[in-house]
Amino acid sequence: MPPNHWLCLHSSGQNENDVAVPTLLDNRGLAYGDGFFTTMGVVDGQILWLDYHHQRLISHAEALQLVLDSDALLTTLQIYAQQLQQGMLKLIVTRAKQEIRGYGYTPSRSGSACEIWLTSSVMTVATTKQLHLADGRSIPVQPTSAAICLSSQIACLPPSLAGLKSLNRLDTVLASGELQRIKADSLSSSSLQPKSLKHQLLESAKDLPIGEGLLRDMSGDWVEGTMSNVFYQLADVSALLCASEPPAVKPRNLFDDKKNHADYLINGQWYTPSMAQSGVAGVMRQVIIDALSSTAYPVVIRSLQDEDLPRLTQFFFCNALRGVMPMSSLTLLSSEVVGF
Repeated sequence: MPPNHWLCLHSSGQNENDVAVPTLLDNRGLAYGDGFFTTMGVVDGQILWLDYHHQRLISHAEALQLVLDSDALLTTLQIYAQQLQQGMLKLIVTRAKQEIRGYGYTPSRSGSACEIWLTSSVMTVATTKQLHLADGRSIPVQPTSAAICLSSQIACLPPSLAGLKSLNRLDTVLASGELQRIKADSLSSSSLQPKSLKHQLLESAKDLPIGEGLLRDMSGDWVEGTMSNVFYQLADVSALLCASEPPAVKPRNLFDDKKNHADYLINGQWYTPSMAQSGVAGVMRQVIIDALSSTAYPVVIRSLQDEDLPRLTQFFFCNALRGVMPMSSLTLLSSEVVGF
């Protein structure tokens, strides 16, 4: 498969690689976002976190009422991973074209038939620095960067859709656009005069590059990044309440780019927001939850609210391609910069 070329693995009534343009324009993923996707890193011809991606195929097909042979599909993906050797595979599954007009689909096997699309990209999946898990597997770690709270918000969804990596991602598209504008503004020496508030905030964030933006949902809870999930630690609230005045939080920096802290994930209590009403329950999020489930500090599912942000002592984003992305600071909407 040529890099960055879409291959049709399965389409009802069509042969592989022989899908006409009108059929593509009738695709329900394009028309309605009726489907889901998953993005897989490939190293040495092996799909990273294959078992977790397999679970996503099963759970998403069931949630969207799609007939999908996940075992056969996994075998096919492994063949393409062997050919690719190093890079990324992106899989999109959509409901097949329907005989009836509009959003609906027929209550039959043909109504649950699907089209499957695959593309590959040759890229380096960084594995130089890693955090080692108890089961022998390792999570890549990216260089430390800074984070910023975005004004964009993501949708709250019904329980049947919350947490899915569906094709309905317009809210995240707009949020990602906001983050890119902030990054461009921070790098440009010819930005609007006087400098925008966001630009001033970025200059105060220790000169580290902006790695991610933190997003709220429509209920006001902080949920995830534009391309990642969130894990965080908090200062002891009882100590803060007993103090005559709240002290400036000077947390331990458990992660240093010059070292490989094997205990980064098992030192202290980590929290992650719930995906019950918004956000995407990512592969790496579940890997970390499972990895810490038998330790002294299993991950606690807990909402992240405005009043929690000044109490953050550790904070990272994560996804299946990039692994753990530790943050050195978080710039709040209020202009305050919380350092970790």
